[in-house]
Amino acid sequence: MANYDVVVIGGGHNGLVTAAYLAKAGKRIVVLEQNDYLGGGVVTRELTVPGFKHDQHSMAHIMIQANPLLVNDELGLKARYGLKYNFPDRPFASIFDDGSTLSMTTDPEANIAEIAKFSRSDADAYAEISRLGQAVLPILTSGFYQPPAPFGATFAMLDQSEIGRELINFMHKSCWDIIAERFTNEKVRMHFLKLLSENLAAPDEKGTGIALFFFVAMIEKYGIGVGVGGSAVLTHSLIASLTDNGAEFRTATRVEKVIVSDGRAVGVRTADGEEFLARDAVIGAIHPHLLGNFIDGMDSGVKARAGRVQQALYSAFAVHAALNEPLRYKTDEDVQDAYVMELLSTDMEAFLRKFDELKYGRIPREPLIGLSCPSVADGTRVPAGKATMYAFSYVPYSLSEGGPQQWDRIKDEYEASLIQHMAKYCHNLDASNIIATYSDSPLDLERSSPSFQRGDIHGCAPYLTQFAGHRPTPDLGNYTVPGLERMYLVGPFMHPAGGVFGAGRGTAIRMFDDLGMNFDRVIA
Repeated sequence: MANYDVVVIGGGHNGLVTAAYLAKAGKRIVVLEQNDYLGGGVVTRELTVPGFKHDQHSMAHIMIQANPLLVNDELGLKARYGLKYNFPDRPFASIFDDGSTLSMTTDPEANIAEIAKFSRSDADAYAEISRLGQAVLPILTSGFYQPPAPFGATFAMLDQSEIGRELINFMHKSCWDIIAERFTNEKVRMHFLKLLSENLAAPDEKGTGIALFFFVAMIEKYGIGVGVGGSAVLTHSLIASLTDNGAEFRTATRVEKVIVSDGRAVGVRTADGEEFLARDAVIGAIHPHLLGNFIDGMDSGVKARAGRVQQALYSAFAVHAALNEPLRYKTDEDVQDAYVMELLSTDMEAFLRKFDELKYGRIPREPLIGLSCPSVADGTRVPAGKATMYAFSYVPYSLSEGGPQQWDRIKDEYEASLIQHMAKYCHNLDASNIIATYSDSPLDLERSSPSFQRGDIHGCAPYLTQFAGHRPTPDLGNYTVPGLERMYLVGPFMHPAGGVFGAGRGTAIRMFDDLGMNFDRVIA
């Protein structure tokens, strides 16, 4: 039995962020992680052959760039602990099967000119989206990195101004609604629909339309952060900060139960029976679907609503490869420096029907793929002259024939089919260039982290019903569990959303308030 101020269940980046703020304030912390490595979805590993570093899950840090954690370097991750990002000038490009391309850069004027190649009216529409995006960005980001305001109060406040009412309108519509209203060219439409579908929401999902304005504004203002040395540089910097402040870590340690005494979380019990007691609080990266397994006596209504949290419509199949040289694309224009390539046909109806196939548990005949050579933006990841490849294809978690377990039977076959399809867009994606590959199916993603239920790497679906103080449910939306004191939640399924937000900062602020500590004084 060991005693600490705070016990943290799970070593993902959100839990590490929360823990790092508390450790800086002088709290004695222990982090317990079931895997034999820390970082959760923010890890870099030699998945193929030695010397090639691959970001197994998150490979682009966008949303965290607006977080005061980094903007003000509140924990010294950049100044003291080695966190460094490269920012590609061309974060995204769409490559169409006729060789044409459409790029998105960090320069609004360049983006307008790029879209004008396809449609002057669409370029004008984009200029308005860019302007609106920059206007609403401060409103959105002001609430992303702290505990959410009450859901109803948020909408009541927005309803008081013209721009606020516009936001409400965007929030209730789908991405398709917004894009179809504003753009006419099918390539321009597909370009943005594919980018926004990276959030694991189909184009016609209502309650997702705000993503267009937010995404455009974030890319133009902050770009894509590519961690130097790999995505895990964020994890490593957090571990260094925690270590400097006396925190301890236990990997390969699976927590089984939260210990409750008189309605308060006072520690945890591991699968092998060891107990870690917490004087102040327990932090849990526990998916809402699993919460009742960890907490005995949980309110039945809270537990039932947590069990009904919606996961994304589809999941992903990821392919990593070590290459002898960077990919060379079959394009009319040189876009070799783009960080993420969206591989698209020129048939809008076929594009949209692929999402219908996913809905019914079928693998699209023509895959929806995002392709990248991360080492082009960060050469420290590979031996000189070599390259890494990362491909991200949308697939169902549960297949209509065979369910999720079918992935273990078809995984190698599907990987080969993806490489064959991607080769149509590349001059050199062939056996002579591929040194070794590694892939994760949706079932593998779920196995890699309990936060990725049904292979949803963003924790839960990004719908308006699971937004702000209602993410993942109204009961759990303020990082706490009703009826259980000093139990706090972190993870991609909590406010503000999945992905690399550094969202553990919000949980930290809530804990500082409850524990009677001054957050502003600690970060000063």
